[in-house]
Amino acid sequence: MADLARLTELIEPEAAALGLELVRVKMMPSEAGDGGVALQVMAEDPATGQLVIDQCAALSRRISDRLDSLEEAGTVLIEGAYHLEVSSPGIDRPLTRARDFAEWAGHEAKISMTKDWDGQRTLRGELKGIDGEIVTIADRKAGEVAVPRDRIHSAQLVLTDALIAATRPLDTSGADEIIELEQEKADD
Repeated sequence: MADLARLTELIEPEAAALGLELVRVKMMPSEAGDGGVALQVMAEDPATGQLVIDQCAALSRRISDRLDSLEEAGTVLIEGAYHLEVSSPGIDRPLTRARDFAEWAGHEAKISMTKDWDGQRTLRGELKGIDGEIVTIADRKAGEVAVPRDRIHSAQLVLTDALIAATRPLDTSGADEIIELEQEKADD
């Protein structure tokens, strides 16, 4: 199994060099169905909250070059074959950093607890925010629940109309040109 803390430590400066912030580094089963694994890296441009294709490609190249150079020097961070996936966190983004729980307060979230949590295993409802290391959510069934952040296995926003309305639009540079071209074709 890969050392995610070490991978994050190596990947974070590569993202920062491009002016990006790392959202999550995770090892997961490959979607190719080949039994392999994928190194999933989510990052965002702090100015836009998104990652456009050019930024994705640039970050992917930097990470690949960094990991390849370490491997050539004899440091193997991921055993066996894997593939690299670099992406934006998307609208229904994972909540991984303390500031995510603060910035997205007021929106619906789903939180899955670690196995050693005493209470309800999955919470879903309005995210109230974070105070220190305590995340509060108004669960649909249990009411308001305060959870230590270190007991959260995973958390993510739930796609709702309110979230869509509150999310910054994707990069629309060049969209006017596309509309104009479509309009010109319609006029012909």
